Amino acid sequence: MEFKLFPGGTISGEVRVPGDKSISHRAVMLSSIAEGESCIRGFLEGEDALATLAALRALGVEIAGPDRGELRVVGVGLAGLRAPSTELDMGNSGTSMRLLSGLLAGQPFASRLTGDASLCRRPMARVMQPLAQMGAHITAAEGDRPPLQIDAGGGLRGIHYPMPIASAQVKSCLLLAGLYAEGCTSVTEPAPTRDHTERMLRGFGYEVTRDNDVIQLRGGGRLTATDIDIPADISSAAFFIVAATIAPGSELLLTHVGVNPTRIGIISILTLMGADITLINERDVGGEPVADILVRHAPLRGIAIPEDQVPLAIDEFPVLFIAAACAEGRTTLSGAEELRVKESDRIASMAEGLSTLGIRNEPRPDGIVIEGGALDGGVIHTHHDHRIAMAFAVAALRAEREIYVTDCDTVATSFPGFDAMARGLGLQISTQAGQA
Repeated sequence: MEFKLFPGGTISGEVRVPGDKSISHRAVMLSSIAEGESCIRGFLEGEDALATLAALRALGVEIAGPDRGELRVVGVGLAGLRAPSTELDMGNSGTSMRLLSGLLAGQPFASRLTGDASLCRRPMARVMQPLAQMGAHITAAEGDRPPLQIDAGGGLRGIHYPMPIASAQVKSCLLLAGLYAEGCTSVTEPAPTRDHTERMLRGFGYEVTRDNDVIQLRGGGRLTATDIDIPADISSAAFFIVAATIAPGSELLLTHVGVNPTRIGIISILTLMGADITLINERDVGGEPVADILVRHAPLRGIAIPEDQVPLAIDEFPVLFIAAACAEGRTTLSGAEELRVKESDRIASMAEGLSTLGIRNEPRPDGIVIEGGALDGGVIHTHHDHRIAMAFAVAALRAEREIYVTDCDTVATSFPGFDAMARGLGLQISTQAGQA
């Protein structure tokens, strides 16, 4: 599938984007190993989260739904998962693979995790190495890439792991493994990362402590079923936040968006660039902060992005690069090596696309320098990365010619219905079959 985008347009209206993908993954995992029945509302019915759901079903968990975003999960308790009869296919979801690796590392049965061609190129050493320190038996393909074979071992032991790179996926993997480990498992973060796992574990009644940058839990406890209302995903909202910011005359209200302080780097960075963004109706929903976000068009200026904001906006940088392209002056990003090992090398993919649109840029090992300017049109190759596709769709609002975005099928992994929602808000977008 390709996106065909006509230049210009104004973004206006009120919308609620789909449920938070990170929270959807964690909600179905933790409710599956809790005791009792949990009701989950707002579950993201995208391919990534559905891969996690299918894996838990294959592990013996009874799950009804999804029905308009609602699931009912009959938890089996920490010791109740069963050996799957076949390998578990994670599709394109790195979150599913890394988090389930932690959950499965402590099981008394073997399992095998695989994925699509893109996922099988992504490095897994960052979870394999600390899990091995805990006593897990995990092997992978050449270069520590999937498929992952997790063999039954003699039990896990708690460790303290200072993370070399800030990563919510690594942290969550080790905390999930720690549920099955003897003694305490603790992780030191070099910088804050999203804390949905810690918040949700507490919501299920499991004690997790934090002392400055050290997060710790003790194995052998129990999780008690609870109901979860998943807020809208700020990573999905980010595309429309930038769209309304860069398109003259725009005003947009995004409702019920999760504004967890470990996820709002997108808002902080855009505000530094001059964006007009207001949080209203702030409230707490099931332990997660939620707000409505009002965005009005405003001229942007280039900035040096503060490195302490990088982990708080790591998934939003593709569309932030579009904002930088529309800003006056130079935007500089550093400390973002993590972007090199996402669904694509997002620094290289975005640099290539920006160059196609006539935007001067200089990719660096850990970031990029972008000179704001006029956007031309052209053909954008997404490298099968959903966030690259949606970011360049937003770019059309300021382009001078049509933009064609190839290989957009992966958008459904995180944002099913993106094109229809974007069209309803004013983006001049259509879909068409891609060329073979």
